[in-house]
Order: sequence, then C-alpha cells, then structure tokens
Amino acid sequence: MSEAFRAHSGGRIDRSRTLNFRFDGRAYTGVAGDTLASALLANGVHLIGRSFKYHRPRGIMTAGSDEPNALVTVIRDKARTTPNLRATQVALYEGLDAISQNRFPSLTFDIGGINDRIAPLLPAGFYYKTFMWPRSFWDRVYEPTIRAAAGLGRSPEAPDTDRYLQRHAHCDVLVVGAGPAGLAAALAAAECGARVMLCDEQSEMGGSLLADETSYIAGKRAALWMTETLAELSAHPRVTLLPRTTAFGYYPHNHIGLVERVTDHEATPDPKLPRERLWMVRATEVVVAAGALERPLTFPDNDRPGIMMADAARLYVTRYGVKPGKRAVIATANDSGYHAAMALAEAGVEIAAIADLRPAPSGDWLDIARAAGLAVQTGMTVSGTTGKMRVDGVSLASVAVDGSVGSTTDIACDLLLMAGGWTPTVHLFSQALGKLRFDEGLQAYVPGECAQRIRAAGGANGAYGLEEALASGYRAGAEAAGQPDAATRVFVTQSAKADASTMLGALPHGRDPSRVRAFVDFQNDSTAKDLKLALSEGFRSVEHVKRYTTTGMATDQGKTSNMPMLGILAQAQGKPIPEVGFTTFRPPFTPTTFGIFAGANRGEMFDPARRTPIHPWAAAQGAVFEDVALWKRARYFPRNGETMDQAVARECLAVRAGVGIFDATTLGKIEVVGPDAAEFMNRMYVNPWTKLGVGRCRYGVMLREDGFVLDDGVVGRIATDRFHVTTTTGGAPGVLNMMEDYLQTEWANLQVWLTSTTEQWAVIAVQGPKAREVLAPLVEGIDLSAAALPHMALAEGLICGVKTRLFRVSFTGELGFEINVPAAHGRQVWEAVFAAGQAQGITPYGTETMHVLRAEKGFIIIGQETDGTATPDDVGLTWAIGKAKPDFVGKRSLTRSGMTDPSRKQLVGLLSVDGKTVIEEGAQIVADPKQPVPMTVLGHVTSAYHSAVLGHPIALAMLAGGRSRMGETLHVPMPGGESIAVTVAAPVFYDAEGARLNV
Repeated sequence: MSEAFRAHSGGRIDRSRTLNFRFDGRAYTGVAGDTLASALLANGVHLIGRSFKYHRPRGIMTAGSDEPNALVTVIRDKARTTPNLRATQVALYEGLDAISQNRFPSLTFDIGGINDRIAPLLPAGFYYKTFMWPRSFWDRVYEPTIRAAAGLGRSPEAPDTDRYLQRHAHCDVLVVGAGPAGLAAALAAAECGARVMLCDEQSEMGGSLLADETSYIAGKRAALWMTETLAELSAHPRVTLLPRTTAFGYYPHNHIGLVERVTDHEATPDPKLPRERLWMVRATEVVVAAGALERPLTFPDNDRPGIMMADAARLYVTRYGVKPGKRAVIATANDSGYHAAMALAEAGVEIAAIADLRPAPSGDWLDIARAAGLAVQTGMTVSGTTGKMRVDGVSLASVAVDGSVGSTTDIACDLLLMAGGWTPTVHLFSQALGKLRFDEGLQAYVPGECAQRIRAAGGANGAYGLEEALASGYRAGAEAAGQPDAATRVFVTQSAKADASTMLGALPHGRDPSRVRAFVDFQNDSTAKDLKLALSEGFRSVEHVKRYTTTGMATDQGKTSNMPMLGILAQAQGKPIPEVGFTTFRPPFTPTTFGIFAGANRGEMFDPARRTPIHPWAAAQGAVFEDVALWKRARYFPRNGETMDQAVARECLAVRAGVGIFDATTLGKIEVVGPDAAEFMNRMYVNPWTKLGVGRCRYGVMLREDGFVLDDGVVGRIATDRFHVTTTTGGAPGVLNMMEDYLQTEWANLQVWLTSTTEQWAVIAVQGPKAREVLAPLVEGIDLSAAALPHMALAEGLICGVKTRLFRVSFTGELGFEINVPAAHGRQVWEAVFAAGQAQGITPYGTETMHVLRAEKGFIIIGQETDGTATPDDVGLTWAIGKAKPDFVGKRSLTRSGMTDPSRKQLVGLLSVDGKTVIEEGAQIVADPKQPVPMTVLGHVTSAYHSAVLGHPIALAMLAGGRSRMGETLHVPMPGGESIAVTVAAPVFYDAEGARLNV
C-alpha cells in the first residue's frame, strides 16, 4: 500500500530507503527512520489493537514509551516471537512482521467485542463478586475461563534463541534522558571532570529537540545545537553515550538497571552481538532528565482510533514526516495544543477547530495560531465523539464559569488531538524512595527530597520551558559532579513561552453520566464511572481504588492514567489532590524482557557444572559422577561391571590396607590475611587460634549467631598473619559471605583481607598406611617423617617440581596427606602421584567411599549429620570450643537453657541387631514400633552404610538424649509395617584411639 499520509518533506527519515513490512498479514511500505507506528500512520492505519476488558477498537495514542494501546507481537521466526511491544518504539526494518493482539478471529471482527455490548454487566470489580458463587464452579468453570482470557499478547512457546549479555559499570554521574536538560547535565558534568554515562530510550538522542523546528539555542537552530553537543560528548573520553537504552529500575545505593536494545532494529542482526544488554550501573550521583508526559483528556468516548495526544501528532509530523489525519480537531487545556495545530497545518492537515477549555487563554501560541488563520474556540469542552473503527466526528460544547454545558456543535474529523497539560516523569525518583510533593502551579507531583543521591532536571522537575530546562540541567550536572559553582553557563534561547496550564478530572459534558463512558486507563478499560463506583463502595485509599478498578495497572504503568485518575477522585470527593495521595511507581519503567535478567544463565549455564582439573582423568577411568553443590564429583570407580556397593567395598579396603587417592579440589578455600587475622579467626570460629603455631592445623567449627553449626573444615596457619581456611564444598560461598559481612559491618577496624582461593588450588588427598611411601620420592624440601610432619601439620615445598602446600590431615582415619597445588598443575601432579603409587597398589576412590570411611571414624558431614539446628555439643564437638575465649559468633546463644537441655538430639552410632541389615538414611527412630500412629519419634538416621573393613552395617543418627542411651535397643520402622531393631553405640566404630592417624 502506498504511503498516502506521508508529508512531501520534513522529518528525520531517509526517504531514499524504502522498507517493506507486514501488519496482520498485509504488506505495507515505510522508510528508514520510521517506527512501526509512524509507518502505519503513513499508510493510513489507525486501528492497531483491542482493549483488554471490552475489546474496544484501539489506535495509536502517543509516540513513545507511554503508549497504552498500540501493542503488537513482532515475529522474526517461531523461536523469536515477542509479544506486547509498543509500536511506537519498534524500529522499522526490512521484512518486519507484526500482528495485532487481543482479538479473534481478526482485528476488524473480534468476537470478544461482545463484552462491549454487555459492559453494564461488567463494572469495576465485577470479578470479585461474580466468581464467589457457587464455590464448586471455581475449579471447573471460573479459573479455566479466567486463565484463558488473561493477558494480551501470546507468549512464545519455543525457547528463546537470542543472546542477552550483562555488564556492570561504575560512573560518577549517570544522566537519564538525553533531551535538552539531559544534554546540558552531561555537558556540565563532563566539563567538571566527572565520568559520565548518558542514556536515552529513543533510537536518537535529543528528546524534544528532535522535533523542534522553531527554537534556537545560543543563536543556532535547536537541532544544530543538539548535533554539535552530542558530537562533543561523543568525543569526550570520560563520557559514555547509550541510545536505545531504558533506565527501568532504581535500586538501593544508586544501583540503576538499564536495558540496551542492541540489535532489535536490525533486519539481519549480527550474530556476534546480543539482542539486548543489561547494564547494572553503580553511580555516585544520578540526574533524572526524563522529561514530562502529555496528559490525555477525560471525556465521553475518548478512546476511538484517531484520538491521540497533541504533542505525539506534532512529533509524527515533524520527526517522521507523517500526517496522522486529514482533518483535525484539537481539544486543549494547554498551549501545546496550539503548537501541534501549527505543525499539522504547515504539513497540510486541515485544522477544523482548536477547542480550548480555558475561557480566556493568552500567550505566544494563541497569537501565532490566530495569525495563521486557525479557528480557535475558547471555553469549549468535548461532549462526545462518533465513529466505529476510527473517529469520524466530535461534539463540542461551550462551558460556563459555573461548569454548565451549553449546546453542542458537531464537527466532522478523522483526527482528534488531546492536550491536557504535562506530568513530570517521576517514576525513577519514586523508585529511589524519593518523596514527591504536589506543585499547585503545575497541578502535578514533582520530585522532593530523597535519601539517595539523585536529582531531577528539566521537564522531570517541572521545568517545561526550553531555556529553563537547559539551565536546570546544566546546574544539576555541575552539582552532581561536585562543583555547583561551575554552573555558570547561560543558554540564550529563542522559543515560544512554555505553558503550565493543565486539566485534571473529567471534562464537563452535560450528558447523563450513567450512559457515557469516559476512559481513564485505555488499556484496561477503566472509566471515570468506575472510579466513582469504587468510592461509592467504600474504597478511599488511592492504592485500593487502583487495584479495584485496575486503573494504572496497564503496561504503561499509569503514565497516561495516574494523574487523570487522581483528578477524578479529587473532583468526586471534593478534596485537593494532595489529600487523595498518589500511587507507588515500581520497576520496570517499561516492560522488560526476561532474557536480560537471565543473561547467559540458561540451558547448561543456568546451573553450571563445575569440574575439577582431575575430572577428565576420572572420566577416562570410568568414574560415575554425582552433583555436589555446583561441582561434578567422582562418586566411585567401578571395575569389570562392579555395582556401586562392590566398587565402594573394594575402594574402602584398598584405603584401609594400602593407599588410595581422592580428588578433594572442591573443598572451599579462603585465604585470611592481615595483622589481625588471628583475632578475626578467634571471633569467627569457636576454636582458639592465637596460639596455633605456624605450620600447624586445627579443625575449625563455625556457628551462626543462633549457636547452630554452620560449617567446618581444617584451617592451617601459613604465617603469623596468614591462614589457609577450608570449608565444605557447598558451604564456601556462605562462609565467605558471612566473614565479609562481619568484617565490613561489625569489625571494620580489623586489618584483615579475605580472598576466595577455591579455584586456585587443586587438592589431592593420598590416604592409607602406604601414603608416606608413595609421596616421599616426589617431594622436595619437606620431611614427611612423623616427627617432622605430625598429624595436623603442614609444610610448603615442591612436589613433582610444583610448589605445594602439603597438609598432613585425614578424613578417613588413616595416615593421610592433602596436596594443594596450583589448579593448572593439578592433573599433572595427580598423574605423577598415581604412577608413583602403582607399586603400592594405589586405588582411586570417590565420594561414596569417602563417606563410608569417615562414618567408620564418626566424622560428621555438615548438612548430613547437621540440619541447621545442631549445636557443637549435639554432634560431639564440645572439645573444639575455646574455653578461655571471651567471645565468638554464636557463643551467647550456646548459653541458653534450650541449647544445653540433655534431652536434645545427640550424635550416636547405630548397629543392626541382626548384624546384616543396612538401615535407610532418613529413617525415623522409635522406642516401640507397635505404638499407634502418629508415633513418638526419638530421632532419625543421618548416615548408613555397609562397612567392608568391619564386616557389618553401621549408621550414625541424631537421637534424643543419645549419649545416655548407650546399649539400648530401639527400632527403625519401615514401610509395610516391619521394623529394624538397632543398638545404640558410640559413633566411632573404627580405631577409636586414633593410632592409625599418628603413625
């Protein structure tokens, strides 16, 4: 279809580049620089979608992110379908394919339109009343029906194939909005030496200057000044410009979320680039220069396609060279209506009438319009419109001083423009928990005080005039950069005087209010009558009225509906607007794709598997792996078709009789360094650390503040000011986080530095009576004798020519060494140790064997023997607590009476009475298996295995008053009514004296 409504000249478009696109399956053409909305208007298409509730025809209303009506689904392919995009922000590209939403079977004939005919049966809140009875209908009728009707666009069913990246950034000053105030703010901050980021949601920076053909700045046309300023900022080394970037959320400590649309505007996106990029910016200061939004007017039937905002129509003419209609009526309460009328008239649009609600307007634009011969009628209101799929007429009526409405005049038109004044864009300021204040002169909420370091400028702060916006922006930028005295530049402008006139509340119309619908939220179909109904039904809080009527809950987040709603509520209650209050603005500022929040964290990357340097070797040996926290760990190494039980039994016997090798790389490792390192460790762990000698190790236990065991691990003292701390595999992040929390918030005076070294060290555990024989030929500078390197000692030297921290520790109860080497050398050293151990029959073993070996010794595993409610005494670790220590995390909690109750669950061992049955982990323990259900449970089994070295099953359990029950026979009920008789025993089943550790 030809572009029948394209102006012959003007606009910031490239008329030489024709672009083909489709809408609802029909082919159209546009030009480079168009949005989907401007291209459709150029083709005379106003009907874009249907409203949510009544399925009324809807058209393009605005030209930006405040668009409530023109939502479309853009289809690139089956896997790249995006619903609920605003046509006003979709950049046109060759081959774009878009479809309308919320209609069936077609846009022009929508069965859902029946809702409009039965609208009296569907008032505000009808669903709260209708779907309460009969209750049995909810599951079978109501819920399925509601779910089928919910939503606007249809979510894509195929996985999203696009890439989304995330980036952290820091700056001194973040400026949001690149209109005149934003450009001036960025310019001032940059001149003061600040690192500046300037973002704007439009494809071009410049804001209102992009469509300003009449103003001058510093003697230059506004567009030329804009171009030169952007060039200056772009060339500045400390300035980052981000067009197509929306600041969607403001979070604590000046943390702002930005979403940059990188390739959405490309017909064939570069596969090397992401579709969108999430910027997580930490800014010292933020300047919000997001401008102001034009307010719609509330009058009967104000929602037909062809009814749009006056400034949006002006922008379509001046920026896109598009005439939104042929014959226009402008209903205005502000001079912006005259500005739009002049722009449209110059483009060849017939101006049928300018209907000014004000009885005696005055100003530059009124004189300009009258001098141009435009028909101006003052003291006029809109009492109604006509038209089915597009407006074709408007009824105007005079309004007396007392609000009474005179006779009406019908005017034929295909375009009705609304200019109800302006509303500062305060969303981000509100998200920052800034306080808003009501400005009586502007009849709008403007930014007040805020605890965060944010300031507003330009239209966002109620400075609507060009010169005023430039001055406020420059001043805000200099202040944000810490040099308020630098704000001395004066911007001399030539521009028509700005006007703050506005209209809040419904227009008088002289018609039966019960028979008309004046829409406030255009997407959700809430009306002025709905708001008054909510008041009559007892709702007073504006937040309650909002939810009851769904006003302001559309995808535009109330940008076009919030202030009209407040005006109507104030009007209906006879209250000033500040007494009515205002609603809360929540992120995101505009709808945002889920993809940017996921980033690369999807598919395998959603829960990435971490592999140790030894993993490939283990896989080549046929290891069976299990997931432990984020790591893949070898569970066992089957040979010749062995079952897991057979493989584990073989591995256990090999370690007990000879030597085994185990990959312990996944242990968390933290380097605690500094003059106060020992004091810090004393406070964090229950153990004493001050007197621990260099080259010695200690088993450390960490508690939460409530006194319950959080983590454990061996800690080695590398130097007087340095500790090598190990944690459990899954506990490393939590331990480091807790350490950092205390260090930064409680003990900031301590000179201590924490570094996660989990990935730095590969750890190879060599365990068994022959471990020393295997390692002795491989180490240099380390004496492995029992006298020189006793149990719980460490030494630094070389192994296989690689630097190592060699710990003599054991989690098996046998002579053991843990070799810490740089991760890059992990596999090399592993293979060398394995080769050296062949003469001693070295056997690789996995986590399942490790579990059995440690259980035989009664060693606990955090998260298995503990469940977040176990104290050190509960699990037999009272010996680890430093008795002379004045304090440590959790100490006070340990003194509570409930923590020392002798009936608490305590760690014990269990032996099957029959000597054969392996008890199930997690099974409950009772005294009498025949007691009625629910039984009195005494405890539960935490670990249970068959011990190859002992020749019978063993188990560990947490049992109420366990240490006082030694020798008792208890029972473990099993499914089917059977139970296993068990004897309570000490938790150490093997080498209770520890002789095998100290050889």
